[in-house]
Amino acid sequence: MKSVVTAVFMLALPFSVLAAGMEPDRNVVYKQVEGVQLKMQVFEPKGFQPTDKRPAIVFFFGGGWNSGSPKQFYQQASAFSDLGLVAFSADYRVKSRNKTTPFECVKDAKSAVRWIREHAAELGVDPNRIIAAGGSAGGHIAGATGVLDGYEEEGENLEISSRPNLMILYNPVLDTTDKGYGAKNFKPEQQTDLSLCHHVKPGIVPTLIFHGTNDTTVPFENAERFALLMQEAGNECVLVPFEGKNHGFFNGSFFRPKSGDEAFNATMEHCSGFLSAPGYLNLGEQL
Repeated sequence: MKSVVTAVFMLALPFSVLAAGMEPDRNVVYKQVEGVQLKMQVFEPKGFQPTDKRPAIVFFFGGGWNSGSPKQFYQQASAFSDLGLVAFSADYRVKSRNKTTPFECVKDAKSAVRWIREHAAELGVDPNRIIAAGGSAGGHIAGATGVLDGYEEEGENLEISSRPNLMILYNPVLDTTDKGYGAKNFKPEQQTDLSLCHHVKPGIVPTLIFHGTNDTTVPFENAERFALLMQEAGNECVLVPFEGKNHGFFNGSFFRPKSGDEAFNATMEHCSGFLSAPGYLNLGEQL
C-alpha cells in the first residue's frame, strides 16, 4: 500500500523551550465511577481568563489499556498552553489499577470530552473547538471518541456530544485484530468492536496522525490503511511518517529524559500547521 501523506505547514518554534514549566495549573474531577475519581490535569495559557473561549485539547496516555500516567503528555500539554489553548492531560481507568477492559477506557475518553464541552463556559473553552489527542492505546481511545458510535457512560447527558472537533493521534492503535495490536484483550466475537479501521465512515472529524515507519508494536501499515480509508470516505486525514522510528518516538525529554526533544519538536511544528488553518491558533497573537 502506498503511503498516504499530506504536506503540513511547519513553523520553526522552540517548543522544548516554550514547554519549560511542566507542572499543571490545577486538576479537576471529570468523572466518578465505581468508587473511582478520574481527574484531568489542567494547563492554562498565559493571560487566560475564565471568560475566554479558547480552543481545548485533551490528551490520553498510552500503556496498552493496562497502565500509564497522565504525566506522559505534560510536555505536550504545556506547549499547547503556551500556544494559547487550554490543555488537559486525563487519567482514565486501566486494567492494572481498575481491572477494566478497553471498553471502559473508551467510555472514560468519551466522558472526558463530554465533560469539557459541558463545562466549557466555566473552563474558558470554546465547546466547538475541542481536540482529542493521545498516544498508542491513548491514541486509540482518543480516536474512538471521533470514530465509534456508542460506548457512552450510563447516566451522562447524551444531549451533550462526546465527539471532538479535531483529533491528533500519536502512533495510535487503529486495528485491534491480529493484523494490528491488542487482539488478546478481546474475545473472538469482539475483535472489531473497537477497531477504528473497521468503523471508518463519512463525517469523521479532521485527523492528524504521527507514526514511526519502524514501529514494531503498532504496524505502520495500520496507519497507512486508516488514512487511506479516511480519505476514501471523504474525511480529512494527514499521516506524517517518521522514518525509521519505533513506537513511542514522540515522547519528549520530560517523560523520557534520554529521548531528547527532536521528535517532540517536529510533532509540535506539524500540529501548529494543522491547527492554524482552521483557526485554532493565531500565532501572531499568542507568541
